[in-house]
Amino acid sequence: YQRGDYLHARETFQAALAMAPDDPTLQFNLAQCYERLGQADRAEDIYRRCLQQHPENADCRHALAVLLVRSRRRDEAVEMTQEWLRQSPRSADAYALDGWLWHDLGDLPRAQGRLQQALALDPRNRRALNELALVYEALNRPDRALVLYERSLAVDAHQPEVARKIQQLRDSGVKYPAPDWQ
Repeated sequence: YQRGDYLHARETFQAALAMAPDDPTLQFNLAQCYERLGQADRAEDIYRRCLQQHPENADCRHALAVLLVRSRRRDEAVEMTQEWLRQSPRSADAYALDGWLWHDLGDLPRAQGRLQQALALDPRNRRALNELALVYEALNRPDRALVLYERSLAVDAHQPEVARKIQQLRDSGVKYPAPDWQ
């Protein structure tokens, strides 16, 4: 999969799912293969099946929301996210997804608020940390983005895109933020 051979990866994940049909990670990975192969309908079916079995699976829910938005079905993504928030009001992942939707729509203050709510529930939520960093970059606060990217990398060191972002910010001379009280 990581080498871009999605056909072979799809076959491998399908074989693995035959032995463990309820495994959400395998379902997610298979759906990702279908999406990369341009079979969005098939990917959507698998994401939805995964969520029926594992409603709190943040990876599947986020991927489905992205797929819906890309398919010009934002309203479905918003409704799915709002329903998740109603069912799981203490889920940092649900708030992070709502923050992503607001950011994608261009409403940076709302995105920032939702992502901060996610981090209040789970300060180590990788998706919320990364998305809030992107919001701060859009708000021309790369100093705050740098701190959030570093926190995210401390949570999960296997994020090469985040490591690249950190290096880019450092190479461009971004320093840590000064305290607000100065």
